[in-house]
Amino acid sequence: MSQPPQPKATSSDHNGVSVIQSQSHAASAAASALLQQVPQPSPLSQASSPGAGKAAPGKMKKASADKDSDEYRQRRERNNLAVKKSRQRSKQKAMDTQQRVNQLKEENERLEAKIKLLSKELSVLKDLFLEHAHNLADNVQPPSGNPEASPAPNNQ
Repeated sequence: MSQPPQPKATSSDHNGVSVIQSQSHAASAAASALLQQVPQPSPLSQASSPGAGKAAPGKMKKASADKDSDEYRQRRERNNLAVKKSRQRSKQKAMDTQQRVNQLKEENERLEAKIKLLSKELSVLKDLFLEHAHNLADNVQPPSGNPEASPAPNNQ
Protein backbone atom coordinates (compact mmCIF):
# COMPACT_ATOMS: atom_id res chain seq x y z
CA MET A 1 0.00 0.00 0.00
CA SER A 2 1.27 3.42 -0.80
CA GLN A 3 1.48 6.28 1.56
CA PRO A 4 -0.01 9.64 0.62
CA PRO A 5 2.57 12.12 -0.61
CA GLN A 6 4.02 14.30 2.06
CA PRO A 7 3.31 18.03 1.96
CA LYS A 8 5.70 20.21 0.01
CA ALA A 9 7.89 22.68 1.77
CA THR A 10 8.55 26.01 0.07
CA SER A 11 11.44 28.31 0.74
CA SER A 12 12.91 31.31 -1.03
CA ASP A 13 16.49 31.77 -2.06
CA HIS A 14 18.25 35.16 -2.25
CA ASN A 15 17.20 35.82 -5.92
CA GLY A 16 13.48 35.90 -5.21
CA VAL A 17 12.98 32.42 -6.71
CA SER A 18 10.85 29.99 -4.78
CA VAL A 19 12.22 26.54 -4.24
CA ILE A 20 9.70 23.75 -3.82
CA GLN A 21 10.94 20.69 -2.04
CA SER A 22 8.97 17.45 -1.97
CA GLN A 23 9.86 14.36 0.06
CA SER A 24 10.00 11.01 -1.63
CA HIS A 25 8.02 8.36 0.24
CA ALA A 26 10.85 5.80 -0.20
CA ALA A 27 13.68 7.93 1.20
CA SER A 28 13.96 9.68 4.50
CA ALA A 29 12.97 13.31 4.85
CA ALA A 30 16.51 14.51 5.56
CA ALA A 31 18.42 12.41 3.03
CA SER A 32 16.59 12.73 -0.22
CA ALA A 33 14.83 15.79 -1.60
CA LEU A 34 13.75 16.70 -5.05
CA LEU A 35 14.35 20.34 -5.72
CA GLN A 36 12.40 22.17 -8.30
CA GLN A 37 12.81 25.85 -8.94
CA VAL A 38 9.69 27.80 -9.87
CA PRO A 39 10.09 31.49 -10.62
CA GLN A 40 7.87 33.69 -8.49
CA PRO A 41 7.22 37.20 -9.72
CA SER A 42 8.53 39.79 -7.38
CA PRO A 43 7.16 43.34 -7.10
CA LEU A 44 10.31 44.66 -8.81
CA SER A 45 10.03 42.32 -11.77
CA GLN A 46 6.34 43.16 -12.26
CA ALA A 47 6.99 46.87 -12.51
CA SER A 48 9.85 46.49 -14.98
CA SER A 49 8.48 43.76 -17.24
CA PRO A 50 6.43 44.95 -20.21
CA GLY A 51 2.84 43.75 -20.34
CA ALA A 52 2.81 42.55 -16.74
CA GLY A 53 -0.68 43.66 -15.84
CA LYS A 54 -0.28 47.13 -17.37
CA ALA A 55 -1.77 48.48 -20.55
CA ALA A 56 0.34 50.29 -23.09
CA PRO A 57 0.99 53.96 -22.30
CA GLY A 58 -1.85 56.16 -23.49
CA LYS A 59 -4.33 53.30 -23.50
CA MET A 60 -5.23 53.28 -19.84
CA LYS A 61 -5.66 56.51 -17.94
CA LYS A 62 -6.34 57.28 -14.33
CA ALA A 63 -10.12 57.50 -14.33
CA SER A 64 -10.81 59.62 -11.27
CA ALA A 65 -7.84 61.99 -11.46
CA ASP A 66 -8.16 62.69 -15.20
CA LYS A 67 -11.87 63.58 -15.15
CA ASP A 68 -11.09 66.84 -13.40
CA SER A 69 -8.11 67.74 -15.56
CA ASP A 70 -8.10 70.22 -18.42
CA GLU A 71 -6.57 67.64 -20.72
CA TYR A 72 -9.49 65.27 -20.10
CA ARG A 73 -12.05 68.00 -20.77
CA GLN A 74 -10.26 69.03 -23.96
CA ARG A 75 -10.18 65.43 -25.17
CA ARG A 76 -13.87 65.03 -24.40
CA GLU A 77 -14.71 68.26 -26.25
CA ARG A 78 -12.68 67.15 -29.27
CA ASN A 79 -14.34 63.76 -29.18
CA ASN A 80 -17.80 65.31 -28.87
CA LEU A 81 -17.10 67.53 -31.87
CA ALA A 82 -15.81 64.57 -33.86
CA VAL A 83 -18.93 62.56 -33.02
CA LYS A 84 -21.16 65.49 -33.97
CA LYS A 85 -19.35 65.89 -37.31
CA SER A 86 -19.56 62.17 -37.97
CA ARG A 87 -23.29 62.10 -37.28
CA GLN A 88 -23.82 65.16 -39.47
CA ARG A 89 -21.87 63.54 -42.33
CA SER A 90 -23.93 60.40 -41.91
CA LYS A 91 -27.20 62.36 -42.04
CA GLN A 92 -26.00 64.30 -45.10
CA LYS A 93 -25.01 61.09 -46.84
CA ALA A 94 -28.43 59.58 -46.12
CA MET A 95 -30.15 62.72 -47.44
CA ASP A 96 -28.00 62.72 -50.59
CA THR A 97 -28.78 59.05 -51.14
CA GLN A 98 -32.52 59.65 -50.73
CA GLN A 99 -32.37 62.57 -53.16
CA ARG A 100 -30.58 60.39 -55.70
CA VAL A 101 -33.21 57.65 -55.23
CA ASN A 102 -35.97 60.18 -55.91
CA GLN A 103 -34.20 61.47 -59.04
CA LEU A 104 -33.76 57.94 -60.35
CA LYS A 105 -37.43 57.11 -59.68
CA GLU A 106 -38.52 60.19 -61.65
CA GLU A 107 -36.15 59.33 -64.50
CA ASN A 108 -37.44 55.75 -64.49
CA GLU A 109 -41.06 56.98 -64.74
CA ARG A 110 -40.12 59.27 -67.66
CA LEU A 111 -38.33 56.43 -69.43
CA GLU A 112 -41.26 54.05 -68.91
CA ALA A 113 -43.63 56.67 -70.36
CA LYS A 114 -41.28 57.07 -73.34
CA ILE A 115 -41.19 53.29 -73.83
CA LYS A 116 -44.99 53.20 -73.82
CA LEU A 117 -45.17 56.04 -76.37
CA LEU A 118 -42.54 54.46 -78.63
CA SER A 119 -44.27 51.09 -78.41
CA LYS A 120 -47.54 52.67 -79.57
CA GLU A 121 -45.71 54.46 -82.39
CA LEU A 122 -44.06 51.21 -83.43
CA SER A 123 -47.41 49.44 -83.46
CA VAL A 124 -48.96 52.16 -85.64
CA LEU A 125 -46.03 52.09 -88.06
CA LYS A 126 -46.18 48.28 -88.28
CA ASP A 127 -49.87 48.45 -89.08
CA LEU A 128 -49.22 51.07 -91.77
CA PHE A 129 -46.42 49.00 -93.25
CA LEU A 130 -48.50 45.82 -93.29
CA GLU A 131 -51.45 47.70 -94.87
CA HIS A 132 -49.16 49.13 -97.53
CA ALA A 133 -47.58 45.71 -98.14
CA HIS A 134 -51.03 44.13 -98.59
CA ASN A 135 -52.06 46.89 -101.00
CA LEU A 136 -48.93 46.30 -103.07
CA ALA A 137 -49.54 42.55 -103.08
CA ASP A 138 -53.11 43.08 -104.28
CA ASN A 139 -51.97 45.36 -107.12
CA VAL A 140 -49.28 43.01 -108.40
CA GLN A 141 -50.41 40.99 -111.43
CA PRO A 142 -49.29 37.42 -111.77
CA PRO A 143 -46.31 37.15 -114.04
CA SER A 144 -46.93 35.77 -117.53
CA GLY A 145 -44.58 33.41 -119.34
CA ASN A 146 -43.30 36.27 -121.55
CA PRO A 147 -40.92 38.67 -119.69
CA GLU A 148 -41.36 41.31 -122.40
CA ALA A 149 -45.07 41.38 -121.89
CA SER A 150 -44.78 42.63 -118.33
CA PRO A 151 -44.96 46.37 -117.81
CA ALA A 152 -41.66 48.18 -117.71
CA PRO A 153 -40.52 49.35 -114.28
CA ASN A 154 -40.87 53.03 -113.55
CA ASN A 155 -37.46 54.65 -113.01
CA GLN A 156 -38.26 57.89 -111.38
